[in-house]
Amino acid sequence: MNTSGPPTIPPERGDDLHNLELAGRADLTLFMAGNQFMVMDDLLAAFSREHPEVESIFYETLPPGLELRQILAGGAIFRDGVIDAVPDIYSSVSEDAMLELAAAGLIEGGGQGAGSGSSAGTGNASGASAGAGYRAYLHNRIVLMVPRGNPAGIASVADLGREDVRISQPDPENENIASHIINMYRDAGGEELVARIMEEKRSAGATLMTRVHHRETPQWTQEGRADVGPVWATEIEHAVRNGAAIEMVDPGPGLDQRAKINYYICTLRNSPRPENARKFIEFLFSGPARGIYSSFGFEPEG
Repeated sequence: MNTSGPPTIPPERGDDLHNLELAGRADLTLFMAGNQFMVMDDLLAAFSREHPEVESIFYETLPPGLELRQILAGGAIFRDGVIDAVPDIYSSVSEDAMLELAAAGLIEGGGQGAGSGSSAGTGNASGASAGAGYRAYLHNRIVLMVPRGNPAGIASVADLGREDVRISQPDPENENIASHIINMYRDAGGEELVARIMEEKRSAGATLMTRVHHRETPQWTQEGRADVGPVWATEIEHAVRNGAAIEMVDPGPGLDQRAKINYYICTLRNSPRPENARKFIEFLFSGPARGIYSSFGFEPEG
């Protein structure tokens, strides 16, 4: 990954930078994989009830690839300034991101994959402290978002290869979901479908690359700019709850990548507040936190 300079956060994405005025001086700084944005109000309210001593929290809900670039570069450009807050916690839907942090010496190299039921080197969630590597904590699956009424008649993943279908496609450069989506295309139609969508249709302007897909895909499908967009199932549920004029086309368990999608969490070695990071990790694996995630359609680990 290119770390020659700080990445640029799209200037319209202030809604994914929460309590920005606290950046660099908060009691806890979280870089959370952005597709959890709908959970964070409830999650942090519950955390604050348990830990009122953690008075201030700055958190980001940007694509985790962008957050990773921000960590490795030591900051990011946003509008007319630089955000150089060091996160205590980082989460991603890519184990490669965790391995990249380990290679950079920012976390321990060891981790626990899905189904382990234990934090790295400890055997229980309470031991997941600074320097404990990373572990899986959530699962999700990929579905297709279409405008209400499905005017393009999307019935399957293979339909995304049609010439007349415009796709809102997460950019692999920043969005970890993109690798899972490409695997879905490969499972549905081999390398031919991958090339059709990611190269041919992109060159023709029919595959539109997003920068923050969980914001842009619902907007573009409702505005008529896109006929379909692969998203997390939880994003469909959130959009429908909030009255969005969209529907879901379900690829089915053979294509939705559910067996391969793990969300990982880690504490950074240079965490400014390691004790507060430990408290947050412990809370994340608690019953209340798991219940909140479940209520939004996520599947907690274990």
